[in-house]
This record gives sequence, C-alpha cells and structure tokens, in this order.
Amino acid sequence: MADESQQELLAAEAEAFEGGEYAPGEDRAPERLYCVFRAGRERFCLSVLDIEEVVDWPILTRIPLAPAFLMGIFNLRGTIVPLVDIAVTEGRRPGLLPKHVVVAVLPGEGHQDALRLGIASDEVIGTYSVSEDVPLEEGPKDMPHCRGMLRHEDRLALALDLRRLIEVFPVPVL
Repeated sequence: MADESQQELLAAEAEAFEGGEYAPGEDRAPERLYCVFRAGRERFCLSVLDIEEVVDWPILTRIPLAPAFLMGIFNLRGTIVPLVDIAVTEGRRPGLLPKHVVVAVLPGEGHQDALRLGIASDEVIGTYSVSEDVPLEEGPKDMPHCRGMLRHEDRLALALDLRRLIEVFPVPVL
C-alpha cells in the first residue's frame, strides 16, 4: 500500500517536472532563509548564513563588572563565546532566564578570526524564507542594531545586523 502511494507521488512529481513547473531557466528571485526567534517581547531574525547553531541554555561564567547586556561567557566545544541579552532594554523579568542561545558568526579574515556571539533567546520560532533581498521596512530608530523588519506569520520580526549589533553591544574579544 505504501509503495503505491510513493509511486503515485513520484509520478506526480515527474509530471510537474515535465510540465515545466520546475523549469531550470525560470526567472525567480533567489530565496533567503532567516531564523526567527524571540528575545523578550520582540521577534528578531538573522540570516541562516550568519548562524552557526542554536543551543540549549549553557552553563554560564559571569564576568565581574560587565555591562548589563553581557550575561557572561560559555564554552562551545572549546571556543569561548560571549552571551548578550538584546532584550535587556525591555526590562526582562528578573529570575526568568532565556531557554536557548542563537550562536551567530561574524566572519573575519580567517577561520580563527571569526567572532562568535551568543544571543539569548526565549523561544526559537523556526526558519522563514523570503524572496526579497531587502527587509520590508526600515528598523525602529531606537534600535540601531536592526536593519529592517520582515513580515512573519502576520507579525513583524526585526532583522538584526551583526556588525551593528557588535557596535551597540560591544563584547570583549576572547
């Protein structure tokens, strides 16, 4: 029974390919894939090309006299990664720790020069593909680390710019 349904599915895909639905020369805008996550009350997104991985909440080492946004550092398979909380401006509820860390990579000159940065996330919503190269609108003026907004599930997600994020939330290079 399962073989018949698989054969029907393959036959339908073959017909669609022959019918030109999967035409290779088609002029379509390239799709970009974004990871959408929530930090505090806001939804943010980053290009999946900027994300190394998403991990569960790690064991943190606090840094004495660090700014409020720097939650600490953690070890990611031998690499020390600073962890920032971009929701610190919203007044995250005390005692309520985020659940995930989105590890973003800002490429450098070589593999060793790449800067890894952990971003505290309360919820990872998933991935979302868009065909536009640019975000829907400009980002809010009070959030210089956002380069724009993307529409996601009838909501807006703020698109983060990693270079601006590091300027707004400067972290020590470890």
